[in-house]
Amino acid sequence: MRVLVIEDEERLARSIARALQDSGMSVDIAADGRTGLWRAREMPYDAITLDRMLPDIAGEELCRTLRSEGCSTPILMLTALTTEGEELDGFDAGADDYLRKPFSPAVLVARLRSLSRRGPVSPSVLHVDDLAVDPRLMTCTRAGTDIALTAREFAVLEALVRRSPAVVSKRELLDLVWGFEFDGDPAIVEVYISYLRRKVDRGADRSLIHTLRGAGYRVGG
Repeated sequence: MRVLVIEDEERLARSIARALQDSGMSVDIAADGRTGLWRAREMPYDAITLDRMLPDIAGEELCRTLRSEGCSTPILMLTALTTEGEELDGFDAGADDYLRKPFSPAVLVARLRSLSRRGPVSPSVLHVDDLAVDPRLMTCTRAGTDIALTAREFAVLEALVRRSPAVVSKRELLDLVWGFEFDGDPAIVEVYISYLRRKVDRGADRSLIHTLRGAGYRVGG
């Protein structure tokens, strides 16, 4: 599950990101409304957390813009304001749910998982050959046999399966799984591809995890 966090308070944004990542989610952070709007337009997300009080574009305006453009990604609006009228403004703008600050990280995770189950509509289980990946339950099977994956391994595999049979570059995988702000060693991608190859292809008649030198990675027979 991939979440976009649009929040201008750096400490809170990092705290939210840690809580979501600890729950197995992949997170991108946008520190202002314009960046958040661009990322929501350019990348597919399972859910968005949106601060109501942003310095450049108000949360309601950003939400209304996305909805007018046909974006159906579930949006959870975060606010320190408490009046009923302000919450109604958010719902009128297209928000799916509201969460008041301060909030429990566990409640935030539960709300996002609930929203992601409601939409947008997409296949509940992704299939490539005899590989089945369930993004909601974070489960994976091959030929009916369960494959135990870590949260990061699952995120890499899900990113590849969603784009199969297309080739996904290393840069794309870093952005999709580790986030735009990742500044570590890009070789981490090869490490996780190796992990997946050992788990997904082990004992199988044919390999599904492929490396295309100079281009990227692909899942498929």
